[in-house]
Amino acid sequence: MALHRDSAPRLHWTNGFGPVPKDGTSTEAIGREAGGTAVLARTAAAARLLTASTFLWAFADKAFGWGYATPAGRGWTDGGSPTRGFLSGVAAGPLESVFHSWAGAWWADWLFMLGLLGIGAALASGVALRITAVAGTVMMALMWAAEWPPARHLSDGAPSMSTNPLVDYHVLYAALLVVLAVAGAGRTWGLGRWWEHLPLVRGHRWLR
Repeated sequence: MALHRDSAPRLHWTNGFGPVPKDGTSTEAIGREAGGTAVLARTAAAARLLTASTFLWAFADKAFGWGYATPAGRGWTDGGSPTRGFLSGVAAGPLESVFHSWAGAWWADWLFMLGLLGIGAALASGVALRITAVAGTVMMALMWAAEWPPARHLSDGAPSMSTNPLVDYHVLYAALLVVLAVAGAGRTWGLGRWWEHLPLVRGHRWLR
């Protein structure tokens, strides 16, 4: 009676970056798998840092009026409102009047700016990515509702020029934040490993 050995390597899972060969595999195969895992980890880290720069730039431009989205002299530090222009310009969707009432409110300005800064700083450092994914998703959902891509026409009857009624860049940003959190992207080129070993974080996994 012939005995047949399964040639497929047994696998175990690593910290969010896929399977690694275990038992009975060659050193070359293990090296290839480890190399692929390292490349994936660095790719996720690069995506995290690029996303961080997007949020931090938006915060700085709105805070100091660098002359891009926010004209010079109209930054938050100059007495301008980061939310007034955007929210007062909402022209579609069931929350149009709600967003108009929020435009320029001090609490809306503070929440928006702290959200941009907090999400950007967390992504840059690689800590608390799960909380960041939740906070970022909430922010993106509100901004999606403000632009209301499903509308074909604005409240004044003009075409909305929406390119997609459901999936726009806000949805993509939210999805990316979730992927970065699930992948543990803060462990590479970040403080994610140090953060995860803090006593408070070890006892509360949702803080990772």
